[in-house]
Amino acid sequence: MAEDTGAGVLDRKDPQARSSELVRQSGTSFHWSMRILPKPRRDAMYAVYGFCRVVDDIVDNPGDREDQARRLEEWRTEIGRLYAGKPGTAIGRALLQPVRAHDLPRDAFLAVIDGMEMDLRGVMRGPSQSELETYCRRVAGAVGRLSLNIFGADEPEAPEIARCLGEALQLTNILRDLTDDAAMDRLYLPRESLRAHGIESVDPRDVLTHPALPSVCKDLAAVAHRRFDESRALIARCNRRRLKPCILMIEIYHRVLERLERRGWENLKQPVRVSRPEKLWIALRHGLV
Repeated sequence: MAEDTGAGVLDRKDPQARSSELVRQSGTSFHWSMRILPKPRRDAMYAVYGFCRVVDDIVDNPGDREDQARRLEEWRTEIGRLYAGKPGTAIGRALLQPVRAHDLPRDAFLAVIDGMEMDLRGVMRGPSQSELETYCRRVAGAVGRLSLNIFGADEPEAPEIARCLGEALQLTNILRDLTDDAAMDRLYLPRESLRAHGIESVDPRDVLTHPALPSVCKDLAAVAHRRFDESRALIARCNRRRLKPCILMIEIYHRVLERLERRGWENLKQPVRVSRPEKLWIALRHGLV
């Protein structure tokens, strides 16, 4: 498998350094949340993020669809090599120790690729509610499963935390990134909600200028709020110390959701974010650092 996987030529000599570089370049809340972990667990999370980043870039960057599908299939092959102990990429090599140390489930990595294929096939253009839930389980819930293993969360609630929190975060991203997704001809708003509010089209250009768009967004925001609430209730029954990154992600992303609601859905180009100093304040306030 070629080392150029969609995120630049990966460093063969220092796979962990390459994973960390991908996280730093992202500027995401993920980077901030993972910094509170002990270094071995943080490095494991960076490797997982590196994998997610390269497969996501395959479908998000412009390219021939057949070539993109082939490259995703190469990553399926690479996951097979990883679990055989013989990865062929820098990211695969960075994942080797975390897979062994934290018993990371192979099917979770494959689920992320399945989610990328849904984007590639155009499924996520006014998906059904069921398709949207499946997509969230694959691209976010599966990453949650990997993450909770790395955090050492072995309570019975862990799989449900991964599902609920993954959906909450993904729905918040969807509501935040409506215009960016539309530029890639994607529309993640479920068609049942669109039709309930009188929107028959699933063309992003039509939907984002429709007067009923705010009602559709309010519906999806309400689902995200419920998933955040469910995540908090589940975490309360677990070892809070091990779930500090989850708590920080909840606090950051819930603020993003609330600010999106205050901004409204008429001016989608007005950015909504949580600043770096505020993230530090959140971490301090909740005793996470």
